[in-house]
Amino acid sequence: MKAYVFPGQGAQFSGMGKDLYEKSPKAKELFEKANEILGFDISKIMFEGTDEELKQTKVTQPAIFLHSTILAACLGDDFKPDMVAGHSLGEFSALVANKTLRFEDGLKLVYQRALAMQRACEQEPSNMAAILGLDDAVVEEVCASISGVVVAANYNCPGQLVISGTVPAVEEACLKLTEAGAKRALLLPVGGAFHSPLMEPAREELAAAIEATQFNTPICPIYQNVTAASVTDPEEIKRNLVVQLTAPVRWTQTMHSMLADGATEVIEVGPGKVLQGLFKKVDRAFPCSSAEIQ
Repeated sequence: MKAYVFPGQGAQFSGMGKDLYEKSPKAKELFEKANEILGFDISKIMFEGTDEELKQTKVTQPAIFLHSTILAACLGDDFKPDMVAGHSLGEFSALVANKTLRFEDGLKLVYQRALAMQRACEQEPSNMAAILGLDDAVVEEVCASISGVVVAANYNCPGQLVISGTVPAVEEACLKLTEAGAKRALLLPVGGAFHSPLMEPAREELAAAIEATQFNTPICPIYQNVTAASVTDPEEIKRNLVVQLTAPVRWTQTMHSMLADGATEVIEVGPGKVLQGLFKKVDRAFPCSSAEIQ
């Protein structure tokens, strides 16, 4: 069974999607449609922009979404998913790929999400940190012992958990987790505390936009971040997407669920190979590859 997975924020690079634009008339048409929908030339930033330009949340999120969804569209008859999943932002790409969302609607939602998250980040100084080499339970316990806002945000793979919260709470957690035996506690270059209670203003904004958008029955199940379980009901998919902004990304659990449900191969659709690397942490021998157009 083929599992197609879609990356999230952090996978961007200058030049992303340019090969698709040059190789495929379909890709060119979709990039131009995206420029029109967004009201600015995002394809130019993707193909020629600096790392700094690409790092802005309002650019990063639609850029990664476009790279992933346009690549999936260009695979044509070769794209036959039995299951899909996406890491954080990647969940929107997965929902376009499995036909729950139209391309145009997915792009509008991703852009609204990015702007809402950026506004939420500006309300209070906050950040995220990757904690390496500790059991999840230890990280959760330390976060719970700190008085400020700091929570487990991304369960990426065994031994790698990202925490998220206010600047002082995250810094205190990093110190305590290092004392508890973490191999590394590394502050991440992100705009704010994603997947934490600090994203509540963005969650409220996104909820209204999602409620106003048509969601269709998908062609295959999506394994959503919030539950790490297979979902096909459009209303349930909507609810989970809204909750996702303030809840942790259960990617470790998602990988285990997909493998338990019969995935025999993982294909990553979009920039980079981060998700393949995470699957290899669960099972080194598991077949993983990147989607490519001929």
